[in-house]
Order: sequence, then C-alpha cells, then structure tokens
Amino acid sequence: MSKKELITYVEKHFLHETSHPAFKAGDTVTVHYKIKEGDKERIQQYQGVVLQRSGHELNETFTVRKVSGTVGVERIFPVCSPNIDKIEVNKRGAVRRARIFYLRGLKGKKARIKEKRM
Repeated sequence: MSKKELITYVEKHFLHETSHPAFKAGDTVTVHYKIKEGDKERIQQYQGVVLQRSGHELNETFTVRKVSGTVGVERIFPVCSPNIDKIEVNKRGAVRRARIFYLRGLKGKKARIKEKRM
C-alpha cells in the first residue's frame, strides 16, 4: 500500500466526522470546547469572528478571533476535533473575502462586520 492509501484508510476507519452548522469567514460563532483539568472535564465557550477556514475534509481548521479587553486573541480549532462539543452561529457576516485578516489592523467601530440580510 502507498502512503496515500494508508492515510485514506486511517481517516475512513478511525476518525469520526461530526456535523456542525455551515459557517464561513465573517460569521460570529460560539465554540463550546471541552477542557480537561486533571480528572475533571468542563466546557468552555469561545465566541468570536471566524477569520478563515482552511484545509480539506478531516484536516480542516478554522480560526476564531475575539477581543479580550484591548488585546485581540485568535484561536485555531480543527473542525473534526472530538473536543468540540458544539458550534453555534450567532450572526452571519457580509464579507467579500474568504480570509479576513485585514480585521487584525482595525479597532473599535471600524472592526465591525455588517450582518447579512436574509
């Protein structure tokens, strides 16, 4: 077997795919993430704007940015992580880019994203 065949075999048989709502760059999401501390487990909520989605199928990740105080904090989550309990889409953003890194340089009211009208 070649390396590619081995990788597809492992992905198909050992990794599980989870169902999350559809979201893209510009959307405001809340990620419920399981955190283990010793023998205890709790769920932490991380709310922010999705900057990008990258990767394909099981290797896909998404970056979420939030502003904590005056400091911008970004976190990268794998889409198929077993530690993600659920993902809630709070707002749909109207952006014209797949990667909105320009948001890093904006502050205050300029950092707002218009909400998509349905």
